[in-house]
Amino acid sequence: MEDGTSRSLGNCADTNADYDVFQWDTREDCEVRQILDRIADKWSLLVIALLDGGRRMRFTQLRQSIDGVSQRMLSRTLRHLERDGLVSRTVHATVPPRVDYELTPLGATLHDTIRALVTWTESHQNEIAAARAAYDTRIAQEERQAEQEAAERDAIARDVLAGIR
Repeated sequence: MEDGTSRSLGNCADTNADYDVFQWDTREDCEVRQILDRIADKWSLLVIALLDGGRRMRFTQLRQSIDGVSQRMLSRTLRHLERDGLVSRTVHATVPPRVDYELTPLGATLHDTIRALVTWTESHQNEIAAARAAYDTRIAQEERQAEQEAAERDAIARDVLAGIR
């Protein structure tokens, strides 16, 4: 943080009394931002989805069900979700020890929200695909145009230099 910069957001009041200006606090130390960062990452979302409906799963079952997750990342994700009270971990006194994971009641309420997000994504995936294609086409066109302009500038520069010699 620069000298003289206040950590406080200062006066951020909005004329709309129903709007909470602190709802979308983007500071790194904001509690809401930290929670959203945790629960909105792809591994957490997948773990929560897999454990829906009172389902219990062992670590190896989760790892086999989530394509691309490393053992380290899954372990870390589960620890974070447990710390946040979204997943419970039960260790069974067997040899070898058996550990089960399941959603807590708090985690189950979060799954309802995730389901709404997935439903929205499914409903709008074609629009998003079209927007991506249009963007990619526009960017490719801009890059071709920039390359053409650079080639024209290079040609002018060569002509100027050829006239000097």
